Amino acid sequence: MRVLGMISGTSHDGIDIAVVDFADDADGVTVAIEYTTSTPYSPGLRERLRAALPPAPVGFDVACELDTLIGQEFGAAAAAALRAHGEAGFGPVDLICSHGQTVFHWIADGRALGTLQLGQPAWIAEATGLPVLSDLRAADIAAGGQGAPLVPILDTILLTGAAEESRRAGALNLGGIANVTVVSSGEEPVAWDIGPANALIDAVVTADAGTADGFDRDGRLAAAGTVDDVLLEQLLAEPYYALPTPKSTGKELFHLDYVRDHLARRGADLALADVVATLTELTARTVADAIRAAGVDWLLASGGGVRNPVLLRRIAELLPEAEVRPSDAVGVPSDDKEAVAFALIGWASANGLPGNVPSCTGASGGRVLGRLSPAPGAPLPPAAVRDAWPRVTFRPSERGAR
Repeated sequence: MRVLGMISGTSHDGIDIAVVDFADDADGVTVAIEYTTSTPYSPGLRERLRAALPPAPVGFDVACELDTLIGQEFGAAAAAALRAHGEAGFGPVDLICSHGQTVFHWIADGRALGTLQLGQPAWIAEATGLPVLSDLRAADIAAGGQGAPLVPILDTILLTGAAEESRRAGALNLGGIANVTVVSSGEEPVAWDIGPANALIDAVVTADAGTADGFDRDGRLAAAGTVDDVLLEQLLAEPYYALPTPKSTGKELFHLDYVRDHLARRGADLALADVVATLTELTARTVADAIRAAGVDWLLASGGGVRNPVLLRRIAELLPEAEVRPSDAVGVPSDDKEAVAFALIGWASANGLPGNVPSCTGASGGRVLGRLSPAPGAPLPPAAVRDAWPRVTFRPSERGAR
């Protein structure tokens, strides 16, 4: 079975896609990543999306328009990926699993009460002729979970080897928000959102009229700036960091006005490079504190933050006791891990298997995730039900370039 997984993360810069083949064999299921790509949002849509994110007030009209526009761009990106995947000589895809774009994650008193991802799946189904699984977080929240992170279903597979070697292994994702999964032999895996990874850095860089990228390319601003210790201590006092796990967060808390409020309290006119250097240190410190407290000694890193050498070097400096490696080392490209994870969740749901890890999200039990939009003019596909998760092995494969 081939599944196309797709997501736009909390950096809301574009759509990441992975086409993954799941093949039954004598040992369980062998997984091959056949094709990956990333498609930027059109500039107009990205600006509309950025302007609508918390704390901006929006009406149902804006939500409806964005749901359609994001769905159309997801559909176009999926159709292009399917063409390129087919031209590379791979077989047909059976299912699309679309995370969509998170626009609000409702947290009150430490509980997740709801979550909203936009990107109307009917547009994706119409553009590709394939069934689409979407709305992937709601079932976990309804079961008492945080609805996040959902990547532990992949992380627990990738980290099993290290855990079997009596290591305490972790998988760190540095997207807009930093999250981690921790696996150790004989223990239930745990996972949580640590705090901002790129979210605050991207926010201040995007708001600066003199920068074009919308992010700190190659960590150049952080390298050119000086950490402001007073501002850093203010930021580190954020109560979220002291909350017990499982926990989740997003741009409902960590957004541009959050930084501006702290800068106003600081009462100093800091250069952009100094602000970025301080926010980069904030990410490194909060990540290192969480990893150290969890006792992790072997860490896989993925997400856009891996391409920021200042951030990655600083995390490694703060964690001398841990071996830090990119997820590429275990066969999953660091830029594509979340898209691969949602392809895996799509395969799990198609086989009647839970896609959440209750010990990671806090849900009362495993849940089959998502709801299915059928292919145009086709009935719902028949269910394929497995009794339990088989052994899943990722194998090296030739794949199309991003």
